Amino acid sequence: MAISFKKTYKFAVKSAFYITFFSMVFLTLLLYYFNQVNYVLITVFTISIYLFSFFVVQYRVERFIYRRVKKIYDDVSLLDSTTFRSQPITTDMATLTKEVKKFATDKKLEIETLKVREEYRREFLGNVSHELKTPLFTVQGYISTLLDGAANDKVLRKKYLERAEKGVERLIYIVKDLDMITKLETGDLNLDYSIFDIVETIKNVFDLLEMRASKKKITLTFDTNYSKPIYVRADQEKIQQVVTNLVMNSIKYGKEGGTTEVSIENLINNKVIIRITDNGEGIQKQHIPRLFERFYRVDKSGARSEGGSGLGLAIVKHIIEGHNEKIYVESQFGVGSEFSFTLEKQK
Repeated sequence: MAISFKKTYKFAVKSAFYITFFSMVFLTLLLYYFNQVNYVLITVFTISIYLFSFFVVQYRVERFIYRRVKKIYDDVSLLDSTTFRSQPITTDMATLTKEVKKFATDKKLEIETLKVREEYRREFLGNVSHELKTPLFTVQGYISTLLDGAANDKVLRKKYLERAEKGVERLIYIVKDLDMITKLETGDLNLDYSIFDIVETIKNVFDLLEMRASKKKITLTFDTNYSKPIYVRADQEKIQQVVTNLVMNSIKYGKEGGTTEVSIENLINNKVIIRITDNGEGIQKQHIPRLFERFYRVDKSGARSEGGSGLGLAIVKHIIEGHNEKIYVESQFGVGSEFSFTLEKQK
């Protein structure tokens, strides 16, 4: 690797000045003591000693200090820091100290980030394994029972095949959500912007989830009668998925006979905020910062009994942020929760 050497003269200039000043004062006092003060001699001596001191000190810096500084650069270059390696070698101690300190800080942050990512990777793999294990074992159990002779009983055969089918559906649901979250996180969102009526989209979601809500006697409703359409500019299919995931979440954690209410409010001239509020069990404060993490569940046993992939809120967050919009959550344990997100309003 070619070494770029950046010379610095600050150290040599200062050192030569101190040596020259001391030598000049000493010579002047000596001549004065012997009554032979000669200003021409003092001037010539001062210039000579300064030049001599400067070149000697500079030579020593370049030869002695440079070799040690170069070793420091070589040592840190083993860590393959392209930003550090691209800098010319300097013998200025202040500059070198600053560069090494910055290098060390950057490496420390990089190591900490890698540790967080490794922990996140382990947790993610554990969660994926856990999520897939339950439906797989369920399907395997029912099929094994059928193979052991239960297939001869028509009633049991139908019952077990239906349950195995539900397990397969759960697996497909998880795999599809995993595929989507992977695309979202790699930036492969491919938004298809259009202008559409958000009121109509929410009504479509209500129609799709009406039967699921009726099982818990939960009412899906607007906060008021939206007689006129409210047009927004976004990817309609993905925004419908956002609303579906949030409403489904409110049903999943809602209480029997509860309500899921949707409101649409103007924020500023070109923004609206959609609020989805329920009067369910609510979320404790310590869980709120992690709600949008993949596979994070507040009530693990209850959530799994309700089904789902555990990726719904993570997908919601990625879709909304992909639109350069914001999503918010407010919740009070035992009272209910409110999820809200903004969209660009089209006049």
